[in-house]
Amino acid sequence: MVWSDVTTEPIEPGAVLGRVGGASYGAVVLFLGTVRNTNDGRPVSGMEYHGYEAMAQEQLAVIVGEASEIAGGAPVAAVHRLGTLALGEISVAIAVSTPHRASAFEASRHVIEEIKKRLPVWKKEHYVDGRTDWVKGIQPAPETAP
Repeated sequence: MVWSDVTTEPIEPGAVLGRVGGASYGAVVLFLGTVRNTNDGRPVSGMEYHGYEAMAQEQLAVIVGEASEIAGGAPVAAVHRLGTLALGEISVAIAVSTPHRASAFEASRHVIEEIKKRLPVWKKEHYVDGRTDWVKGIQPAPETAP
């Protein structure tokens, strides 16, 4: 089972976690990305996430599918939030369940690293001094033709 979503609503970790798990899985990993109060030594007061929602939905589904394959077809769920978030709010949640922990961690890591590279979502930080700035993203590697 794979599930993904891009939403403007607050993320409920329990709901994401509820999409994975079961009696045959001995490991369940839940990763939450939250808005922190500092970045590059600057105090942060909040964050905005902007994105191309339809494309982000499509790409996140692909990424989650890849993670499930990495984990041998195990359940993977992920959701990314768009909009204005306050300190401590959840911007991304990823849940994976597998028979053993190593593959659960590997699949979860794949999702967050690929989100950073491939998801068409951009972050704008709000600083305590009233300024704002777009967070520099990761440049994805160009695709090579076969």
